[in-house]
Amino acid sequence: MIRVVLVDDQTLVRQGVRGLLELVPDIEVVGEASDGEEALAKVPELKPDVLLLDIRMPRMNGIAVLEALRDASQLPPTLVLTTFDDGEAAIAAIKAGAKGLMLKDVSLQDLTGAIRALADNKTAYQPAMTESLMAAIRRTPAEPVEGSATESLTPREREVLHLICAGYSNKEIADLLALAEGTVKNHVSNLLLKLDARDRTRAALKALQQGHLG
Repeated sequence: MIRVVLVDDQTLVRQGVRGLLELVPDIEVVGEASDGEEALAKVPELKPDVLLLDIRMPRMNGIAVLEALRDASQLPPTLVLTTFDDGEAAIAAIKAGAKGLMLKDVSLQDLTGAIRALADNKTAYQPAMTESLMAAIRRTPAEPVEGSATESLTPREREVLHLICAGYSNKEIADLLALAEGTVKNHVSNLLLKLDARDRTRAALKALQQGHLG
């Protein structure tokens, strides 16, 4: 049984999602929260397998919830649900630790598939959110890499770099960007060379320090 906590400030949304998930035999909603502060109290106590989290809420939004739970090492695999096709918010959610992104009009089949994927330590993205996310990344202007004045990151390398910084594996990046895993490995190798980094962790740190994530 996959234990889920649902966080949304709209009562009808919570009731609707709970009612749908009650029809699914392998998923159980074990708790609800109506805002971010309530979520911070309930999630550590209930320890769900998957957290369903709204981005835009009063008092404390979903991004702040993600960051607070992550910093306390209490963040479960989290699927962000939103009514806004907002690439900037999607990037912020990924940076804060979200493992999935979907619009609230998602079908029950896609929602339950995403919950199962996150419970299995995978990622899940609705195509509409993926397109918005990639568009937002591409809008961030490329910056010259420190120590290499003639080189800058390509748009594709920037996409890969964003996802490396969010903690995704080569396979997960390949699935998200619809690339071969070998192609992603080549992009990662180029990034390490351009950033003069020995590994992915150091590349992510340099990217953050040098402003490559916008």
